[in-house]
Amino acid sequence: MAPRPDPRPVRVECQKWPHAPHWEFDAVLLGHDAVGTWLGITAGTLLASPTRAFNAAADHVTLVPHDAWWLATFYGHDPHRPFDVYVDIATPACWADESVVRAVDLDLDVIKGTTGRIWVDDEDEFAAHRVELGYPDEVVEQAVASCQEVLTAVTDGTGPFDGEHLAWIERLRQRRQDVER
Repeated sequence: MAPRPDPRPVRVECQKWPHAPHWEFDAVLLGHDAVGTWLGITAGTLLASPTRAFNAAADHVTLVPHDAWWLATFYGHDPHRPFDVYVDIATPACWADESVVRAVDLDLDVIKGTTGRIWVDDEDEFAAHRVELGYPDEVVEQAVASCQEVLTAVTDGTGPFDGEHLAWIERLRQRRQDVER
C-alpha cells in the first residue's frame, strides 16, 4: 500500500451514455496502488441519482482503475453491507482534476452477494440501451470483454478481488477515528 496521502475529498460522477447524469457521491482519497486509486465512502454518505437517493448502509471502498472498463465497490464484513463486491462495467474513468472522477456506466454489473453468490446483472438493460442509446460497436465489445474478465477475476478471487480491499477499508475507518479525535 502507498503512503497515506493527505485526506482530500473526491467527487465521483457516473453518467449514462453518452452524458446523462447518473449516480454521484462524495468520497475521500485513501491512496494509490498498481491497479488504481482507492476511495473511501463512510456509512451514511449520500449517494444520489436523478431518480433516487439513499445513504450508504456500510463503510466501503471504490477502486478506480488506472485504465480499465470498470469501477469496483468493495465492502468489508459489516452486517449491514448490501453486497460483498459490486463492479460497474463502465468506460475508463477520467479525472477532471484531482478532485473529480467521471465514468460512463454501461449497465452491466458483476456482483458478489453476501452469501458468496456471483452473477452478472442488467444484461437486459445493456441489450436495450445498446440499441436505444446507440452504443458504438467498440464500446459494446469493450464492455462485454471487461464484464467477462471481471466475472472471472471475482469468481477466482484474483487481482484486486482477492481481499486486498479489507486493508483499504481499515484505512478508511482509521482515518475516520483520527478525525473524530
